[in-house]
Amino acid sequence: MNPAPKAKRPVLAPPRSPISGGTAAVILGFGALLFWAISQEFYALAALPLVLGIVGLALSRRDLLLLGLVATVPLSLNLEQLEIGGVGLYLPTEPILFGLLLLFLLDRLRGIGMDVDLERHPISRWLQAMFLWLIVTTLLSWDPLVSLKFTIARAWFVVGFFFLLAPIVRRRARQEHFVLLYLLPLLAVIVYTVVRHAGYGFEKQAGHWVMDPFFKDHTSYGAVLAMFWFPVLALLLKPNRQAIGKLGIGVAFVVLTLGLVLSFTRAAWVSLAAAAALGVLMRLGVKLRTLIAIGVLAAGLLFLSWDQLLISLERNDQDSSDDLTEHVESISNVSSDASNLERINRWSCALSLWSERPLTGWGPGTYQFVYAPHQRSEHRTIISTNNADRGNAHSEYLGPLAEQGIPGTLIVLGILLACCNMGFRTYRALRDRDRWRAYWAMSVYLGLMTYFIHGVLNNYLDTDKASAPFWGFMAILVVIDLEVKKNER
Repeated sequence: MNPAPKAKRPVLAPPRSPISGGTAAVILGFGALLFWAISQEFYALAALPLVLGIVGLALSRRDLLLLGLVATVPLSLNLEQLEIGGVGLYLPTEPILFGLLLLFLLDRLRGIGMDVDLERHPISRWLQAMFLWLIVTTLLSWDPLVSLKFTIARAWFVVGFFFLLAPIVRRRARQEHFVLLYLLPLLAVIVYTVVRHAGYGFEKQAGHWVMDPFFKDHTSYGAVLAMFWFPVLALLLKPNRQAIGKLGIGVAFVVLTLGLVLSFTRAAWVSLAAAAALGVLMRLGVKLRTLIAIGVLAAGLLFLSWDQLLISLERNDQDSSDDLTEHVESISNVSSDASNLERINRWSCALSLWSERPLTGWGPGTYQFVYAPHQRSEHRTIISTNNADRGNAHSEYLGPLAEQGIPGTLIVLGILLACCNMGFRTYRALRDRDRWRAYWAMSVYLGLMTYFIHGVLNNYLDTDKASAPFWGFMAILVVIDLEVKKNER
C-alpha cells in the first residue's frame, strides 16, 4: 500500500504594504509641500487636508457636514473681534456656509429643484420675498457694496440653516439631534463663562464680557440661551427616555438656566417670561386671532397714552445693578439707564432715516454707517458714538425699516405672523393624538418667539450664533407643519 502523499506546504505571499505606492507618493509630496510652507511661514497650507475633507463631505454627505457645522457654531470665533485682518467673518462656520450657498445655487442652475411642499410653504414664500426685496434695495442702496455683503451673508445663513436643513430634519430624531448638537458645545461656553465670571465675584459689569471670545457681548449670549430654554425643557419631559439620558438633559437644563440668570440680560429675561405666558395661553386654548386682536387693541391704547406712560417711566431711576431684583427693576428706566437711553437714541435715528427714504430705505447693512448725523442732542448718551463700531439699530423691526423701507418691515412682520400661525396650528393638531409631539412643536415655536420678542430691543441675525437656532427652529417648525398638513389630507 502506497503511503499517503505529503501535503504541500502553502506558499506564503510576501506581505503587502499597508500603504500603496500612490498613497505614499501623495503623503511624501504633501510632507515636502508642508515643509516648504512652514519654511516660508505660510501656515495656512497645513489646513489643506481638513479643507479637502470638508469639500468631500459637501459633495457626498451634505447632511453630515451641516449637522457637524451646527456643533461648531457656539465655539466659532470672529476674526474682527480677535483683531485678525479686520474682517467680520466667523470661523469656521461662514466660509463653509458660503460654499454650501454656492452648491445650492449650482443645483438650482442645473435644474435640481427643492422639495415642492417646502418651496411652496408660506414661510418659504416670505423668505423668497425677503431676498427679492433685499436685491432691489441693494441696487438702490446708499452703499451697494455694503448691502451686497449683507445680502450674501443673510443668504448663506438662510440657505444653510433653513433650506438645506429642512430636508435633513424631516426625520424626527434629527430634530432633537439639531438641538443637542448646538446645546453640548453651548454648555461648554456657559461653564467657561460662569467660571470666569466667578473670578470677578459675579459682578454685573464683568458679566458683559466674560463670554468673550465666543460671544461678542452678554445680550447676544442671553438671547441664544433663551431660545434653547423651551426645547431643552421639552426634551427633559419626553416620556420613555432612559434614566441616564434624562439625568444628562436635566443637568444641561440646570446649567442653561444658571447661565441665563447670570447673563444679566434683561431683554432675554423679558422674552422668556413673555414666551412662557404665550405658552400658557396656548395650553388654555386661546386662539391666535384673539391674541392678535388684543395686541392691536393694546398697541392702540399704548399709542394714545404714550406721553403719560413716558412720564411714568421717567420716574424710575433704578439703574442696572449687581442685585438681580434691582436689575429687573431697571428694565423700564428711561431716565438715567444709559443702555435703555441709547436704544431710544438708535430707534429715533432709525425713524429719522426712514422718514427720508420711506419706500426703499438706505440699503441693507448701511444703518451703522449713516445714522450718526441723525442723532439728536437730547437723545445722545454717554455711550453714543459717531463711529460705525457699536452695533446697529437695536431692533429687528426698526432696522429693516431704516434700511429697506416699509416693505422690509412688513416682510419681517409677515414671517412673524406665519410662524405664529404655524405654532398654534401644529400644537392644536397634535394635542389630541400625540401630546409630547405637540409640546415639542410648541417648545420650538416658543424658542423662536423668544427671539422675535427679544428682537424689539436687539438684533443679532447677522451672526451665526443667533442665525443657526433662529432659522433652524423655523425649519423644524415648517417640517412639523408639513407633516400635520399631510396627515390632514
